[in-house]
Amino acid sequence: MKRATKIIIGVVAALVVVVVAFIALSIYYMMQGPDLSKYKPLKEPKISTAPNHKMIVVEAKGDPNVVGEKAFGLLFRMYFKMKDTPKGPNQPAPRARWPVALDTPKMEWVGLYAMPVPETTTELPSYEAAPELKVSLTTWEYGEVAEILHLGPYDKEQPTVERLMEFIKAQGYEVIGAHEEEYLKGPTMFSKGDPEKYVTIIRYRVKKTAAS
Repeated sequence: MKRATKIIIGVVAALVVVVVAFIALSIYYMMQGPDLSKYKPLKEPKISTAPNHKMIVVEAKGDPNVVGEKAFGLLFRMYFKMKDTPKGPNQPAPRARWPVALDTPKMEWVGLYAMPVPETTTELPSYEAAPELKVSLTTWEYGEVAEILHLGPYDKEQPTVERLMEFIKAQGYEVIGAHEEEYLKGPTMFSKGDPEKYVTIIRYRVKKTAAS
């Protein structure tokens, strides 16, 4: 009986350590925030080359304002359970891809909510299955990408997207991939929930047009 009690206490203590570590790392990351100075050049649209990334992805269908919180919640829980993923100040920002036309009704959107993980990652941690959410490990292809920094609410992205599209065309490129966003500052992430303080990278994979 005493041995069983000791085992239970040991398990509980281990769980407490994990939870405390999770909270501590989350608070540290959120208080520290990303170094935005290195993203200043993206206030102007830019084309560059990016490497492919292995990602943990949570796929969810529906209005991101409705399903996004649940998808990102599962994504972060799984990310923090993975042993070799960077935590704290080295933790990457979350991303999302939208493989549908942006004028599609939001209830029909398919969101791929993701975090980069080490290339050596081969297995997902255990998790409670949710029928409306699909989790996978996959590699996102990049190569040449066009990017721009968007400051402010998500519902005011359209002018920024249009500016990026005009730049892509002017440079003799065309879009070959889904709309992607990288959330440097978002809801509850260093911005105190103020949409005016959101900072997002808008990104598209591109290639030179045949004419150019």
